[in-house]
Amino acid sequence: MLDDVTKRRIDAARDILVGKVPVPSSQVEQITIALIYKFMDDMDKESVSMGGKSSFFSGSYKKYAWSNIFDPRLGGFELINLYGEAIAKLNQNPNIPQLFRDIFKNAYLPYRDPETLKLFLKTINEFSYNHSEDLGDAFEYLLSVLDSQGDAGQFRTPRHIIDFMVAVVDPKKQETIIDPACGTAGFLISSYKHIRKANTDTTKVVQRPGDLLSPTERKKLLANFKGYDISPDMVRLSLVNLYLHGFVQPQIYEYDTLTSEDRWNEYADVILANPPFMSPKGGIIPHKRFSVQSKRSEVLFVDYIAEHLTPTGRAAVIVPEGIIFQSGGAYKQLRKMLLEKYLYAVVSLPAGVFNPYSGVKTSILLLDRQIAAKSDAILFVKIENDGLALGAQRREIDKNDLPDALKVIRKFQKSPRVRTDGSTQGNAGNVLVVAKEKIAENGEYNLTGERYRVVERKGKQKWEMVRLGDLENQNKIEFLRGEGIAKKDIIEGGTCKCIHYGEIYTTYQPIIKHIVSKTNYAGKIISKKGDVLVPSTTTADAMGIAVARSINEDNVIIGGDINIIRTENAYVLSDYLAQIISNPPLKNELATYAKGANILHLSNNDLKQLSIPLPPLDIQREIVAEIEAYQRVIDGARQVVDNWKPQIEVDPEWPMVKLGDVCENYDNKRRPVEKSERKSGKYPYYGASGIVDYVDSYIFDGEFLLISEDGANLLMRNTPIAFSISGKNWVNNHAHILKFADRETQKWVEFYINQINIELYITGMAQPKLNQSALNKIEIPFPPIEAQCEIVAKIEAERKVVDGSGSL
Repeated sequence: MLDDVTKRRIDAARDILVGKVPVPSSQVEQITIALIYKFMDDMDKESVSMGGKSSFFSGSYKKYAWSNIFDPRLGGFELINLYGEAIAKLNQNPNIPQLFRDIFKNAYLPYRDPETLKLFLKTINEFSYNHSEDLGDAFEYLLSVLDSQGDAGQFRTPRHIIDFMVAVVDPKKQETIIDPACGTAGFLISSYKHIRKANTDTTKVVQRPGDLLSPTERKKLLANFKGYDISPDMVRLSLVNLYLHGFVQPQIYEYDTLTSEDRWNEYADVILANPPFMSPKGGIIPHKRFSVQSKRSEVLFVDYIAEHLTPTGRAAVIVPEGIIFQSGGAYKQLRKMLLEKYLYAVVSLPAGVFNPYSGVKTSILLLDRQIAAKSDAILFVKIENDGLALGAQRREIDKNDLPDALKVIRKFQKSPRVRTDGSTQGNAGNVLVVAKEKIAENGEYNLTGERYRVVERKGKQKWEMVRLGDLENQNKIEFLRGEGIAKKDIIEGGTCKCIHYGEIYTTYQPIIKHIVSKTNYAGKIISKKGDVLVPSTTTADAMGIAVARSINEDNVIIGGDINIIRTENAYVLSDYLAQIISNPPLKNELATYAKGANILHLSNNDLKQLSIPLPPLDIQREIVAEIEAYQRVIDGARQVVDNWKPQIEVDPEWPMVKLGDVCENYDNKRRPVEKSERKSGKYPYYGASGIVDYVDSYIFDGEFLLISEDGANLLMRNTPIAFSISGKNWVNNHAHILKFADRETQKWVEFYINQINIELYITGMAQPKLNQSALNKIEIPFPPIEAQCEIVAKIEAERKVVDGSGSL
């Protein structure tokens, strides 16, 4: 159990290093090296106290003993030279075991500040090696700072997800356990603790984990764990983690699982992994022993794991959504192989599991060769809450589907047969059992559980899920794509109606504008009653692109960056289809198809993958009417909120000034950082609409006003386009950053910008943009500072009332 004192020491060590070593993984590395250095000296002292000799620091290495670096006669730079030389040379020390030499391989001191080193070493000196598991717990806490870091698609697996996967697989004391992409050995440690707990005498008042294991069993148990990783830094951390948990000779190897054949013939009873999702440019160049030929790392890792199970083997592996539904040949071949030989369950995880580093959507594949051989069905389990909020902070909440999911999976493991009625089972409809032949029937082997769900309504009546692509093949619907419209041609009072990309977001029904002349757009795509419009690109998040709007009017020209589903209201009503697509679960599924980094794209081919429940037209009308009734209630509530919005009465006597004349623009100091290059930390990373991440460093410190520079929200106005920030932060190039002379002026501008229409200043149709030149020209009424203070105070007081946190 990790005590508060040890936790504070680790936090203190990191706080000391952060100014000189800002990258969390480098901080962990420096603390790891120092701890092992100190612990070797502790073991030498223990040996001497018992009448023995120093074994680690003897001969020419005696001068590097930990106690010598605290010699008060050493000057600051002498200390730096001694410590830096020691950690660089200890991997050559013949007196220490190979395990420790491997830990010090390529070790170095990355800074030259004596005071920082003195404070750091003083903190490390407070730790002592006492052979207890407490040190292992302390090191796990240290490694937790890596949990939300990602590099090359490697997202550290949250501890509670690791423990859930281990509980599902239930490793035994006699079984071999491998993690082929082990990172910091989290799965191996959790499996070790699981086995010890299962072999504990629970009748004792004071329980000792693993006390039912014989000395021979304990020795064999420690030899059953093995891990590979391509990164020498991860290998080092795994070695230390296992050593501090009692593994005297941990079997962790620097090894490329995908391109090397050296360990191909090593099989395991249990494999647990969260392998890298990202393939390098040009793909992996694997050897030829994989059953599935591919250059995608996620495909190869899953293939490797399946093929390296013993005849009684089982596995749990985290995979990106591409494995679940991508239509590429290698993906389909892999899913076919899994379905026929290995797979028995798919656990869908919520998109925020890896926050704050990434909102990537993942699933867990559960493999068991014995269950797969006797089962004619696949179990699908959907996790909506994992016990932690799915935002950037991941705070603990009271909703947790994991315990119930574990019960459902264990029940299926005991009786893995398909239910003949094909209906769902389990809690809140989040569990589904589907026949393998159903999954295989169209050759896609799609592992998205929701597409096989049978929707029930009105007693026992059921509607089967129908794939939109199949409806197209049956000539029941058609897919089209809009074409570009120049913004200069869009005016009120024109002769022909049109709609462009940004207006899909604006309201429940899209706004229709006009163009000058239809002759300019001869041959363009025009609407028919029953069209459903879905944006094909956005700078918002993935959920922002997953919206659909029906347009029940003929002869409206449809602009670019819009996907069109033409229904003609014959087999499926456009209003029904738009509602189905724009709401969970299809909204969530569609969001996973969005591709890209800063700009996300969605194609008609993505839309064709969706499966919808298709009742008769009269039932569709009933559903739409019911939804619209709820929508009217929602709209009424929204009007109440809108009526609260700050009402600023502008005095015509106030002078009008240009925004650029009353503030300082800091745009040239902004710096965007690609998601793959960000290091997780405590400082907010802002984009066009607010915080998009938390990073380990900052470029601004103080009070600022951010105004969206681009994105659909400039037109949608679903969230404020102007918002104040304070403290240390990082801002990317999607938000203008402004500095004002005083807070009141900043808040006055914020409130005013958020209530006025700025469309005249926005350029771009597909990608709306408010450039710096246009921003500077926005005219602002500028009352005296006393009036600004009064107005700001009144608005903030009103906001407190609405928020329930104050009163007028």
